[in-house]
Amino acid sequence: MVAFSIRKQQGSTFALEFARLSALVADMEAIGRGLAPEDLVEGEAPLLDRWILGHRPIPCLVGLSTGHPRLPGENRPIATSDVWLMSEDRSWARTLSRWYKLGRPAGHADLHS
Repeated sequence: MVAFSIRKQQGSTFALEFARLSALVADMEAIGRGLAPEDLVEGEAPLLDRWILGHRPIPCLVGLSTGHPRLPGENRPIATSDVWLMSEDRSWARTLSRWYKLGRPAGHADLHS
């Protein structure tokens, strides 16, 4: 997740993640046009030997959603897709699939009610 400033110039971490994601999107577009990975790699790609497909936790938001386009209802409990951006003031978050306007964070008492 990358923190961003509202209506201010973004820092180097934001720029780095933007460049990484832009490169990923460019590669996906190229694959979609029929190019092979060998045509996209600059230089020599590293070899990963004796590999397995692993899993690791990815940050997401969990809360009560109202007005979600695909998960209707009011105060519906949901877990979002991967969180990529969050405003420094914690009023906005961008997940892999959409923006969320953030209300009150859950308090300790809220977690047990």
